[in-house]
This record gives sequence, C-alpha cells and structure tokens, in this order.
Amino acid sequence: MAQHGSRQGQSERSSEITLSRLRLRVLPLEVLQNSNTENLNLDRNKLKYLTGISKLYNLKKLILSKNDITDFPEEIRNLIHLEKLELNQNQIRTIPEGVFSYLPKLKHLRLNNNRLDGLPKDLASSSKSLQYLNLSNNLFQTIPLVILELRSLQEFYVQNNMLRRLPVEMFQVVPLKMFKVNGNPLREPPFEVCAGGIGQIISYFNQLKNCQAEEERRIKTLFLGSSLAGKSTICKSLKQRQTVQLSEEERTVGIDISKFHIEGFMFLFWDFAGQLEYYMTHHVFITPQALVILVINFQQYQLNNDSFKELVGFWINNLFMRVPDSVVLPVGTHIDACDEKEVEEKKEDIMDKIQAMLEERRINLAHLIANLEENEESEFYVDQWNRLKEMETHTLTILDLVCVNCLDYQDIKILEGTILDHVKNEEIFPNIIQVLPPIYKQVEAAIVDIVQNSQEVAEHGMMELSLLHSELSWVRQLTHLNGELMRDILRYLHRIGLIVWYEEVKHLESTVFLRPAILITIFKTLVRYGLIKQLENISVDILIGEHATIRDRANWVWTFKSKAMLCQRAIRALLKHQLCMDGMRDLFEEMAGTRSKKGKLFSLLEHFEICLEVRNARGLSPRARPFVPGQPWEIVQGHKEEALYLFPTYLNQSEEVSMVWGGDHVEDLHIRLYFSPEIPEGFFQRLMVKSCSFYSTHWVAKTICLLICSGKPLLIKANNQKGYSYIELRCRKPRERAGFQLSWNFIMTVISINQKLLEEWPGLHLCVKAPCRTAGCPAEFVWPDVDDKTTVTKEEIKTCGVCADRFATELLLPKVPREQNLSQVPAHYYVTSYGNATFGSSTVHVERQNILDR
Repeated sequence: MAQHGSRQGQSERSSEITLSRLRLRVLPLEVLQNSNTENLNLDRNKLKYLTGISKLYNLKKLILSKNDITDFPEEIRNLIHLEKLELNQNQIRTIPEGVFSYLPKLKHLRLNNNRLDGLPKDLASSSKSLQYLNLSNNLFQTIPLVILELRSLQEFYVQNNMLRRLPVEMFQVVPLKMFKVNGNPLREPPFEVCAGGIGQIISYFNQLKNCQAEEERRIKTLFLGSSLAGKSTICKSLKQRQTVQLSEEERTVGIDISKFHIEGFMFLFWDFAGQLEYYMTHHVFITPQALVILVINFQQYQLNNDSFKELVGFWINNLFMRVPDSVVLPVGTHIDACDEKEVEEKKEDIMDKIQAMLEERRINLAHLIANLEENEESEFYVDQWNRLKEMETHTLTILDLVCVNCLDYQDIKILEGTILDHVKNEEIFPNIIQVLPPIYKQVEAAIVDIVQNSQEVAEHGMMELSLLHSELSWVRQLTHLNGELMRDILRYLHRIGLIVWYEEVKHLESTVFLRPAILITIFKTLVRYGLIKQLENISVDILIGEHATIRDRANWVWTFKSKAMLCQRAIRALLKHQLCMDGMRDLFEEMAGTRSKKGKLFSLLEHFEICLEVRNARGLSPRARPFVPGQPWEIVQGHKEEALYLFPTYLNQSEEVSMVWGGDHVEDLHIRLYFSPEIPEGFFQRLMVKSCSFYSTHWVAKTICLLICSGKPLLIKANNQKGYSYIELRCRKPRERAGFQLSWNFIMTVISINQKLLEEWPGLHLCVKAPCRTAGCPAEFVWPDVDDKTTVTKEEIKTCGVCADRFATELLLPKVPREQNLSQVPAHYYVTSYGNATFGSSTVHVERQNILDR
C-alpha cells in the first residue's frame, strides 16, 4: 500500500491518480479519501466491484478497462461531473436504468468487449453531450433505439456483433462523422457499402428509397482437398448437370472459377488445386462467409492418423486458423472403389477424428485461458486473455459427411440437394441474402456482357478502372453511376468472387480483373508443381526474345535449384512461356513490364509476399556490409547486377545459415513465439520476406533465417512439431549494458512484423516466452501484453519458479537499463509499411526502406 500512497501523494496536486496493473481487488482507502481527484485510471486490475466510488464526486475521467467487472457499477450515477467512462474488456451483461440520467456531461463511453445485447433507455439523457460510443465485440443483434436519440454522437463503433441490418434513421438524425460496423453478418446494407464510409451508406439508402430493393442469394463455394480427390469432377458435374469424367492430365492447376445457378441461388465455384506448392497463393482466396466443400478420396484414405492428417486434418487446421467461422461440408469420393462396409467405417472414422480435433481445440483454449486467469499477475495478460476468449466464440461448423460416386449422377443430385438444404438454413448462413439496389445487378450484368462481347476487353479480362467507369456510364447508359458508387459495387463483386480488384495495392488499384482466372494463370507461372521442368522447357525463341542463351537457361535452373532464386529475365521468360501456352501473349508487356520498369506481375508477387527482391546479391554472403539504421543501403561501386528474386517456398534445408550464425550460445537473448495450433503453411516464408525486405544483409534456408543490423546478428528459426510449434529468435548478448536497447528493438521489430502477419489468421494464438537461462532448466518466462509505447516490464530482477535462479530482467524481456541515457536521439528502424511502434525510448518507424543502386 506504500506504493499506492506514494503514487497518490504525487498526483494530488494534479488531481490525477494512475493505479494500473496493481492487482487491486478493492479501491484503496487513500484513493477514496481524495475527493478532489478528477482523473482515475484503474486499468488492468482485478476489480469486480467499485464500492465507495461515489465519494469521488469530482471525477471527470474514470478508466476501468480490463478488470473483472460483471455487474455495471451503479454507484457511478453519483459522478455527476463525469465526462469520460471506459468499461471496455470486462464481462458486463446488462446496464440498469437510472445511471446515465445522472451523467449529463458524459462525452466519451467505451463498452466494447463485454457481453451486452442492449442499452438502457436513459442513455438518451446524454443526448446533448455524448460524442463517442464504442459497442464493438458484444452481442447486439440490432442497433438499440436509444442510439437514434443521441443527437451529438460523432463516433460510433459497433464492429463484431450480430447485426443484420442498420436503421436508415440513424444516418438521418445522428450527426456521425466516424462509423465502423465490420465483422457483422449484414444484409442491409452489405458490408462493402459500409466499408465505403457514411456517405456511401447514405447513398445506398437513398437508392433504396427511390426504387424496389432486390434480394440476392449468392454464395462463394470453395472446393478444397488433396490432389486427385475429385474436386474438379464434382464441380463440373454439378455445373453441367451430368457426370463428367476427367483424366489425371486435366486436374486443376492453380484455381478454376465457374458459376452455377439453381433455385434462385447463384454459386461461384472456386476449385483449388490440391498440391501443396499452390497453397502459398490459395490461402489469400480462402475468405469468410463461404461454403467449404472438403473433398476426400476414400480410395486413398486409410484408417490411421497419418492418412487423416494428410487428407483431412491439414485442411481443417488451416480453415480453423484462417477463417474460424467457416461452414465445412466433407464429401467422400471414389466410393465405387470401396465396399459398403469400408465406406461406412471411413465415414465414421473421419467424422470422429474431426470432432476430436474440435474438442481438442476447445480444451486447449480453455487450458490457455485458465492458465492466464490463475496467474498471479493475470492483469498483465488481459489482451492475450481477450484474444483467447474471442477465439473461444469461433468454431467451424462441420456438416455431416456425404459419400459420392462421382460417376453416378444420382449421387451428384443427392449432393446438390444437400448443398441447397444447407445454404437455405439461415442459422448456418445468416447473411446469404443481400438487399441490393437495382444498380448493383445492372452493373454486374453490364460487366458480364462486357467480358463476353465487348471489343474493349482482351481475352484476359483486365481493364483499367477509368475505362470501365466510362464504359458503364456512357456506353451502357448507367449515367447515375458515380465513381464512389462504382467502387462500392466493385467491392461487393470482389467479395463474392465475381471479379478481383486489389483496391489496397498501389500499383494495382487502377486495374480490375474481370476474369479472376487470369490471376491463376499468372500465379501458376511461378507458384506451381514442377517449376524446374517449366524452366527447362522454355523455348529457344523465347530465350532469344529475352536476349538469353541456352547456357543462360541452364544457369537459371542451377540458381533456382541451389538458391531458390530467379533473375528478372528468367521470370519474364517463364511468364511469356505460360502466356503463349494459354494463348494470351498480348498480356505479356503489361504484366512483365520492361527491363527498366516493372510490370503488374511483380506488384502481385510483392503483395502476396511470394518472393523477395534481392537487389544486391552480395547481401547473401558473409562479406556483405551491415545495415545501419537511418543510413541508406550502399552497394559496392562498379557492380551493376541483374535483380534477383528469392522464392522462400522453394528453399532447401541448408547448413550455411547455421555456419554463419556460429551456433547457439547460452548467453544469447532467446525468445520463442509459440503458435497454437501450429505455424500456418507459408507463414514462416512470408515472415522471412517481410523481414528481409527491410534488412539487406541476410542468409536464408527453408526454416531458418539470419538478419544483420548494425553488425548484430538475429536468428529466426521455425519448429513446427505437433504441440511444440514455435518460431525462435536469438540475438547475441550485448557486450555492454547500453547495447540492450538496440538488441531488444531489433527483436521487437521482427515480433511486430510477426504480429501484423498474425492478423490474417484470426484463429491462431500466439504466446511469447523467454526460456530460463539456467542450463537444463525447462522453465520459461511468459511475456506480458506488449504495450507499443512502454517497455514490457519495469522490474530489475526475474526469479525462475523452477530452479529459483535470478536474472537481470533485460536478459529476458525488453527493458532499457537504468544507466541508459534516455535523452539520446531515438534509433530509427524502417520496415515494410505497417505504421509506428514505439519501444522504450526508441521508435520503430514501419515504412518502406528503399534499397536502390545509388
């Protein structure tokens, strides 16, 4: 309590008290005796009740975020001067009437991350004052009517609830300037309209007011499964309404996209190739709100764990991590090659093992949550606890497995009926119906007609945004189609899979892919099974066109086999080779560009983090110069080399990186990033691309990477064993205490890149730990939540709970030693554009570091 009193004594003069992260279960008496307090911060404690808070009747700001509050503290009604109240990330289910009517000055209210499904009517008492309201991550099914009475509300956040429609009145009477609603199963208006902002939502409702709304029933259907499972056969048989037999040579390469209409529903079939080589690009097309048909070859399937993991578990795990609310329909094929008893045994085995996976995940999550709750310092892990609790609410919907003989059309009809029954079930697909103004269908019909009949569009179906707008507005006579409305409609058509438009990619935002299949043609140029054979088969004519020889081609093959790298000419030659085979050679210049200017292919590869441009090949050797923060990368004068591109997916295991690293030392700063359930396929390779695109000096292999910054090496290594899936970071212990800040900033920069990548896998949990530094001790120190603006801990010493050895904290966690001169100029780090992250006294500026010839 002496600590509390000290803090209070210091803050009495400023009327501000901060008591964060102190494991408080009750309000300290010293705090309650200071009635002059205006600002009280009780963030990240263990409070369940606020007995006595009414004594602080001069409070203007009260922060109660991340506590254990289940019942709304009614004593707050006595804080009549309150202007800011934050109760986010608690477990509040209801708010009683008769509190807000006593808070006439309330301007800012945070209630996000609770269990609320309604608001009290007397919130309207704050009509003239309330400007900010956050209700995100609750259980609201409708917008509470009281919101319509908040005539001063400017910011309203209601993401990740269960809203299906928004009231038009809210945008007529509430003066909103900022509104976010993503993560809801919206029908009216569609999410793509909301993503365009308040102006576009108002425009949407105006269109509905002037015409009859239309209900669209569409569903993106993803066919996943291992190679030769029968995905393409089922797709084509459903579409052609008859059995279709395909040879092994006709198997899907990349992704095949087609439409299927039945009983008022429009299905967009995405048939994914099963080979693992293609998965690097597949995962970006696997989106939420889709039906996943997981096709399993019963002839290949055996009643053992290895077979299940390869043919079923791999796909279920990746869906769990990527789209944890997916609906999955397992389909067993090739049953004509099995007897009836065998089919039933395999069906039962698969469903039992899938349910066991679901149960194992549930138990693991419950175990992780319990560990955090039982931790003596649980208030330091609130962010991790909240992520786990959110993951706990998501689960795959696994429908009953359907067995199909693909050569029997009666079985195909049964499968068709089963699919229809499921998509008609609104409990399974709550937002399959979208309420759209007629203009949406008119634009879609016009685009389909343009693709099929217009002379303006080449076979590949790529079109400039401005030209498309002109074509739609004038040629198709959609004169009321302004630019913003067209963007809304394109976002919607992109989400359902009819077109592809990379609005967020600078060099691609002006291009619309009206035939998405062209992307697959482009991707399979470089991400495919048998790429070496493709290199070897490049014709002499194409080589001559790229000013290359047969000897150059042999060198390309050797470089790719040994280093997983391709030069720009090799990539251009591969693309030309592929486009010639597909009859689209006219697309070459636009996609490949010229030798001095990159084409759109390279923007795609960079966007999907498939490859890394290596401007200075010497950066892969021990003789490379170290990168110095704040200084441009300089290459040795006189070496004008052709750009090379590293494809981490094709890397081999190599001892070279370990040799350069020189082996692990017991003194190393050592961090492990634990992934549950496992590191996603392709994740480590993308982490390497992102990290290496910043640090010019690096050495890489299949599961290991070495970065250099200011002469300091950082090892990144992946281990993906079941139940022991982690990425290891190692940095040499600084010789002087002043060097800890740079070393930890180096580590934290890579962790920040890792966490940014992690956002794409909402069903993936990450826990950061530092192993005990005593040889042979199995203990690990779990990192608390990382605040972007502070060091992780202020403690000087950490004691191991197993071996009882004590260590200086900066050996285990980011912590700037006291002797460090914190007034020095911050160190600056430039990484691929993510924003800013601040650690201690140093700022990590996350933006592109251009590595150019100078």
